[in-house]
Amino acid sequence: MNVKDSTVSELLKLATMTLATTGAEGEAHAAAVYFAAGADLALYFFSAAESQHSQDLKRRPQAAAAIYPEVSGWQAIRGLQLRGQVALVPHGAEWQAAWELYAGKFPFVKGLKSIVASNELYAFIPHWLRLVNNRRGFGFKQEWDLP
Repeated sequence: MNVKDSTVSELLKLATMTLATTGAEGEAHAAAVYFAAGADLALYFFSAAESQHSQDLKRRPQAAAAIYPEVSGWQAIRGLQLRGQVALVPHGAEWQAAWELYAGKFPFVKGLKSIVASNELYAFIPHWLRLVNNRRGFGFKQEWDLP
């Protein structure tokens, strides 16, 4: 990951991201998903193949995401905004590595193997990232274009 920022690293430890997709008629859709971040900034998540966002991603793999903690004051607002591509991860070495990463972050999924097996594993690969961090000043933003 060529993004060197302690706040970005801290935010990637949060449990959920909001994934935004585009439907067949151009309608926006947002869904909260648990995710685990790989060292290369790939964000892995599981989802049912029949879910709205999975169906949207089959037609159009471009997506946006937001990761942020709940806060009660504007001075504490911080989060990540991302744009990128989402791809299915086929069973194999990457799938296994992503599963281990995901299960390490969310140990409860080890007891849900049959449910996990009925879902698809996706990788959100961002090509653009924006950090918003009011702790560094009102409206502070820093952006990265990623390879």
